[in-house]
Amino acid sequence: MLPYINKPFELLSGVIGASTDELKLIFSFLISYPLAGLLKRVPDARPDYKNLFIIGGGLFYLVGLYSLWDGVRTLLISSAGTYALAYYLRTSAYMPWIAFFFLMGHMAVNQLARQFADNPAAVDITGAQMVLVMKLSAFAWNVADGTLPEEQLSDFQKSRRILNLPGLLDYAGYVLFFPSLFGGPAFDYNEYRGWIECSMFDVPATLDPAKKPPTRKKRKIPRSGTPAMWKLVSGLIWVYVFLNLSKWYSHPVLLGDQYMTYSFLRRVFILHMVGFTTRTKYYGVWSLAEGSCILAGLGYNGVDPVTGKVSWNRLQNINPWGVEAAQNSRAYLENWNMNTNKWLRYYVYLRVTPRNRKPGFRASLATFATSAFWHGFYPGYYLSFILASFVQTAAKNYRRNLRPFFLDPVTQKPLPNKKYYDVASWLATQATFSFVVAPFVILRLDHSLQVWGRVYFYAIGTTAASLVLFASPAKARLRVALDRRTRDAGVRLARSASSDSLPGLGGGGRGREPVLGLSADPSQDIDEAIQELRGEVERAQAKLREKEKEQQRKKQQQEGGDASADAAATAAGGNGKKGKKEL
Repeated sequence: MLPYINKPFELLSGVIGASTDELKLIFSFLISYPLAGLLKRVPDARPDYKNLFIIGGGLFYLVGLYSLWDGVRTLLISSAGTYALAYYLRTSAYMPWIAFFFLMGHMAVNQLARQFADNPAAVDITGAQMVLVMKLSAFAWNVADGTLPEEQLSDFQKSRRILNLPGLLDYAGYVLFFPSLFGGPAFDYNEYRGWIECSMFDVPATLDPAKKPPTRKKRKIPRSGTPAMWKLVSGLIWVYVFLNLSKWYSHPVLLGDQYMTYSFLRRVFILHMVGFTTRTKYYGVWSLAEGSCILAGLGYNGVDPVTGKVSWNRLQNINPWGVEAAQNSRAYLENWNMNTNKWLRYYVYLRVTPRNRKPGFRASLATFATSAFWHGFYPGYYLSFILASFVQTAAKNYRRNLRPFFLDPVTQKPLPNKKYYDVASWLATQATFSFVVAPFVILRLDHSLQVWGRVYFYAIGTTAASLVLFASPAKARLRVALDRRTRDAGVRLARSASSDSLPGLGGGGRGREPVLGLSADPSQDIDEAIQELRGEVERAQAKLREKEKEQQRKKQQQEGGDASADAAATAAGGNGKKGKKEL
C-alpha cells in the first residue's frame, strides 16, 4: 500500500459513515475515468504499450490502494493455471472442464475464507476473482472451440473462438483490465483483442461515409466521452441514493424490535426498501465501471447503418429501470447482472448439452449449481435461489393463462383494461421479490427465516397457492374460457408473445433457459429428471436382458457342441464294434 493513502479515506469515513474500503472502491471506479482517458490516447499501433499501462493500473489498485499481495498471488494462480491447461491440453475435450473446476474450486477456498472472516464491509480479492472466473472459464472454452471444425460451431462460438494462444503480455492485460477489475463487467478475450488491436472499430465498406462514427485525429476508437459521462453521472446519483437511504434502510432494521411495532403493510414496504437500497449500491458500482470501459472504447457495440448512431452497450451489466419496473420474474432477473446471465447461458447451460440435443434437466441443474456455487456458500443465497425458481413457475402460469384475457384476441394488442393487469403484476412482482431477495442481503439462515417469519412468509404462501391453483382443474377451465373467447373472435388460440417465448440468440425459444441459474420451470425439470432416470433404468434393463440372452445363446451353442461331440463319439464307438464283428 502506498504511504498515507489511507488517511483521506479514514477522514471521509468518519463524515459519511461508509467504511474505508467501500470509499476506496468508489475511488477506484472514479480514478478509472482519467486513467481510461489516458489509455485511449495510447497510439493504436502500440498494443504492447496499452497492455503495460493496463497491467500497471491493475497492480496499482491491488497493491497501491489495497495492499492485496495475497490477492495478486490468487489472481496469478488462477490465470497461470488456466493458461497452462490451455497450452498443454489444448486438443483435449476435457480441458475446458478441468479449467472450470480448477477455477471454481480455487474461488471456493477464498469464498469460504471470506465467509468465516464475516466482515462484509471489507474489500478482498473474492470480487475480482468472481469476475476472473467468468473471463478465464470462457477463455478455456474459446481455446477449445478454436480446435474444432467450423461446421460444429454456432455463430457465437465462431466469433469468440481463439485459434492461436495469446502472448503473455496480451493475456496479462486481459486478466488485469483495471476498469472492470473489482466489479466487472466480464468480457471474452476476443473482445479484448478486437479492442486493443482496434479491429473492433472497423465499419462495413457498405456504410455511408457520412454515417461513420466521429474520431479524434487518426485514432480508430470513436468519441465516447458523452456516453461515458452519462454513466458516470448516473452511477454517482445511485451511490448518493445508497449512502442516504442506507441510514434508514439496512437489513439490521428488519431484525430490530421496533420493526414489529409497525403494521404488516408497513413492514412489507420497509422490506422492499431494504432490497431497493441494496440494489442502488450495485446500480452505482456497475454503472461507474461500465462508464470507464466505454471511455476506454471497450463498450463499443457497432453503429446503426441508417442513423449512424453508435451503440455503447457491449458491456452493459444492469438495467435499473428494467428491474424496478419489471412486471414478471423473468424480466426482473434478465435485467439484473446481465453479463453473468450471458456467461451462464453460453459457457454452462449450452456447454453441458450434447451436440444436436436440446437442453434438459441436466443443463438446468448444472446451471443452477454453478450460479449458486459461484455466488458463495451463505445459506441466504440458496433460500433465495430455490424460492425464486418456484416464483418463476407461478409467474409463467399467470402470464400464459391469465394475461391473454387482457389482450385483443385478433390483434394481440392490449385492451383498455390491460393497465389494471399491468399494475397488479408489477405490484405482485416487486412485493414477491422483496421477500425473495431478503436472504440474499441478510445471508444468515436464522436471521433470514426470522425476517421471513416477521412478514408471515407471505411470498411462500402466495406462490404455493398459485402453484396449487394451476395444478387444479382451474387451469383447464381458464384454457377452455380462453379457447372459447378466441374461437368467438374467429381466430385460433395461440400463445401470446412474451419474454418466456421470445427467440434467443442463435435461434430457438429461450423459455426453458434458466435466468441467473434459476430454473424456469422446476416442476417440468423434475418430470424430465424422472423421465431421464426411467430411461436410464430401462436402458440398463435392456442391456441386462441382452446380456442374459447372449449368455443363453452361448450356453445353447456350448450344449449343442457337447451333444454333437457325444453323438460323434457314440457313432465312432458303434462303428468300432461293427468293425470288430466283421473281423
